[in-house]
Amino acid sequence: MDTTTVPQILDGNAIAAEIKTEVAADIERLHAQGIRSGLTVVMVGNHAASEIYVRNKVKTSAELGMNSELVTPPATVTTGELQALVSRLNVRDDVDGILIQTPLPAHVDKKLLDQAVAPEKDVDGFHPINVGLLQSGHPRLLPCTPAGIIEMLRRTGISIAGKHAVVVGRSDIVGKPMAMLLLHENATVTICHSKTKDLEGFCRTADILVAAIGKAGIITPQMVRPGAVLIDVGMNRITSQEDFARFFAGDAKREAAFKKNGSVLMGDFDPHAFALASYYTPVPGGVGPLTIAMLMANTVRAARLRRGLPVSK
Repeated sequence: MDTTTVPQILDGNAIAAEIKTEVAADIERLHAQGIRSGLTVVMVGNHAASEIYVRNKVKTSAELGMNSELVTPPATVTTGELQALVSRLNVRDDVDGILIQTPLPAHVDKKLLDQAVAPEKDVDGFHPINVGLLQSGHPRLLPCTPAGIIEMLRRTGISIAGKHAVVVGRSDIVGKPMAMLLLHENATVTICHSKTKDLEGFCRTADILVAAIGKAGIITPQMVRPGAVLIDVGMNRITSQEDFARFFAGDAKREAAFKKNGSVLMGDFDPHAFALASYYTPVPGGVGPLTIAMLMANTVRAARLRRGLPVSK
């Protein structure tokens, strides 16, 4: 890998815009056939961060021309009541995609809800059937964040086949499906996690290093192989002056934001590590926009699959 090149930013906003343009065109084609795709988002209770994400999802789906619906049960809702709600959405023909926004209240069983969503409407890709289809190499609806990362690498022309990819994090939402998708792209894949011994040693062997563990700055420059592709899935809020000085000293733009808001966002990589990369995703503006774009793509894909219409691979 060429270690002399200047690090290139992987612009998630630009690639997400490409995907959404393609999705909007597909929605128009469905409209011409008398089909209006629809997404329903279920948000339980009041959660400030969730409300921002949900507004973006609902707004984007409406802008692209699909039906958009938000259902907001109270925080006191039971798992059984949510299962009944999902069952009603499952049988509605005007709903192609069902998304249950997390986090959920502690008393709600998320796994039971994931199983309650009809697999053909599971635009998060969390249903055991969709997980199994991914594992077997016959994916139908993929988890949005890992799918978006693969799209980013493809559209940027970054080769995956034959490369050593290290995924730090083993969540069902990102880590595990990310590793599986990279494997299907013919990468050699290592999964690391909180119990991994010599995390630095594993990370330094990576041609493609994906950090999805949710801990600010856990991947330091010493853990990065020069010339590696760095994919930062973390979304962490820095609130202490000490942490800000450690990660962003001299960054005037972020310092102004920190003074104004009392916090700044950063990922799982120490930002100093990006100087060693061939390509890297910033936080914000890297992986995040792709998640919503792939949710839109999944909803239209679900609309096609449910009606026996052709879909792209």
